[in-house]
Amino acid sequence: MSCPVLRRTALVLALTTLASFSFAQKVQTKAEAPWPTRPVRIIVGFPGGSSPDLTARTLAEPLSKALGQPVIVENKVGAGGNIAADYVAKATDGHTIGLMINGNMTIARLLNPKLNFDPLKDLTPVSLIGVSPLVLTAPVGSPGVTAQDFFVAARKAGDQWSYGSPGVGTVGHIGMELLKRQIHINPVHVPYPGYPQVATAMIGGQLQLSMLPPALAMAQIRSGKLRAIGVTSSGRSPLVPELPNMTEAGVQGFNLEIWNAVAAPNALPKPVVAKLSALLSDIARSPEVRQKLFQQGWQVVGTTSEGLARRIKLDTALLGGVIAMQGIKPE
Repeated sequence: MSCPVLRRTALVLALTTLASFSFAQKVQTKAEAPWPTRPVRIIVGFPGGSSPDLTARTLAEPLSKALGQPVIVENKVGAGGNIAADYVAKATDGHTIGLMINGNMTIARLLNPKLNFDPLKDLTPVSLIGVSPLVLTAPVGSPGVTAQDFFVAARKAGDQWSYGSPGVGTVGHIGMELLKRQIHINPVHVPYPGYPQVATAMIGGQLQLSMLPPALAMAQIRSGKLRAIGVTSSGRSPLVPELPNMTEAGVQGFNLEIWNAVAAPNALPKPVVAKLSALLSDIARSPEVRQKLFQQGWQVVGTTSEGLARRIKLDTALLGGVIAMQGIKPE
């Protein structure tokens, strides 16, 4: 009597075990599915030939080799890179990432609460690629021999001087507002379409100072068309080691950098983010890519996802504080 019951019980247990094993195998297979399974897109919010575009294309080829899939750079231009950032934040294909500048990942929402995406909630940090100070620059005929002399002249000029930036809310704008508060000067802000136009206006005498990226600034400084006051980092930059930093220029505790980074949609699985972070960090720090990025004006960092997250937190606090204190509003 008991044998059939035992046999049935054993059969049920065997079938249950088999079903559990089959389910676990499916889950494991799904979790360990290879990535990527198709081409990966890097979305850039600026036109071809721009600094973010050049960085993305520098990373694309070695990343393609590492992943075994094509890596395609797509430009979605507008709104200071926020159109591209919004596109990345909303991507659901699992194969879209973005090359961002720091403004897109820190202060974008602070400047415009109506923005269609929240960088802190909708974007996942992948890797901080490169950093660069700005160069506080003035016309060749500007007053004073030293940086301190120049700042004295700026205080005396009050709002009779003007400074340029590539637009309201850019790091060039917010950085100048931070400097204004710290050294008690009051030049008037004049926004331009981009840094090249700012440099041209300074050479032409329409502006008295500005913070420019090193690659652009040094080309004009070395040709004798502009004058360097100092770099906006706390120490001397390997990009322009000949220039004094802000501490040497008499401005204590001033440290401001622009940077670029790779971000992904928040929905991208964590194992994929970790894989991308490790690959991009290694690629950026490889001798060949490091040299190319250096020539483009970037000091390579190549962080983990967590390292980029920490930088986002620090810069959001710094730049957000200036936005609040100065009452900066979007155009």
